[in-house]
Amino acid sequence: MNSDGLSAATFGELYKRYGPNVYRYVFYLSGNAAIAEDITSETFLRIWSSERPVHLASVKAYVLAIARNLYLHELRRRGRITELDPETVPDSSFARDTESRAELRAVITELQRWPEASRSALLLRAVDGLPYEEIAPMLGISVSAAKVKVHRARLRLAERLKRSPLPS
Repeated sequence: MNSDGLSAATFGELYKRYGPNVYRYVFYLSGNAAIAEDITSETFLRIWSSERPVHLASVKAYVLAIARNLYLHELRRRGRITELDPETVPDSSFARDTESRAELRAVITELQRWPEASRSALLLRAVDGLPYEEIAPMLGISVSAAKVKVHRARLRLAERLKRSPLPS
């Protein structure tokens, strides 16, 4: 057990349940599988070693907030945005459900052009299904601003797809 009483079994369940969400979220933010793996590992290492108790009711938002903060730290450390490796596509249900890897790569490449906060807002809502009330504090904005960011991001992506259709 760690210092707050989180058992290895409970921790294992947390990792099993939320590890893929963290990986997918960071992959879509960074466009890099190695960074996504590193940050996923570091996220759960921080949860395990934290002295703060884990509140299971809001754990998904908590782990994604840790992952986002680690990603932002990585960006500051590198001093640049990592480009998407066009040969790398995550093995997730989202990727499997997408009609083609080319479409997924094109969407991820488009997302890489966006400011991190807009990308995060859209991914947290559309991919991870978090409510606006959990997204807002993660991004340091109001609930209304989170709704606007997601709405504008969806419109921007739809406009991009209409203007220049993705390869089929």
